[in-house]
Amino acid sequence: MLKGVGAESSMSPAIAKTLVPATAHPVVSGIEETDHRLNISVVFTSIEPTLMALKEAGTLANRLGARITLLVPQLVPHPLPLDSPPVLVEFNERRFRVIAGQSTVETQVHVYLCRDRFQTLTSVLGPGSIVVLGGRKRRWWPTRDEALAKELKRAGFEVIFKQTE
Repeated sequence: MLKGVGAESSMSPAIAKTLVPATAHPVVSGIEETDHRLNISVVFTSIEPTLMALKEAGTLANRLGARITLLVPQLVPHPLPLDSPPVLVEFNERRFRVIAGQSTVETQVHVYLCRDRFQTLTSVLGPGSIVVLGGRKRRWWPTRDEALAKELKRAGFEVIFKQTE
């Protein structure tokens, strides 16, 4: 799902996609079935760390009978209108379909056009959500992804941070 988030704008869906591994059964739409399964949110940081986070979330989801939502906060710089990202929506849609296809669990992808990652994530995550994100191993100071994980923990979310080398 593609959504725009800004300081003064509301979110409006433009694209909705549910990605299911080829080995799974077809997904029944929300109109036909209310899904009360646990949801594990994976935050896209960069390719390799997100793949590791998806693997971790997949293991957890299999144990808990949960599903996965890949949240992609796509930053749009201020000179551009919020609905005109520098990277084409179609390109990102294909890219995240491939990434979500790496998961062994039902995975939905939600892309948010935004100015601020943290503000966007806190507005779309439910209270106490389980969040998995990956990032590079820290050197002397916390990385941007470690700082985001810490902020999300302080905001009351259950955060699992998966470090890559």
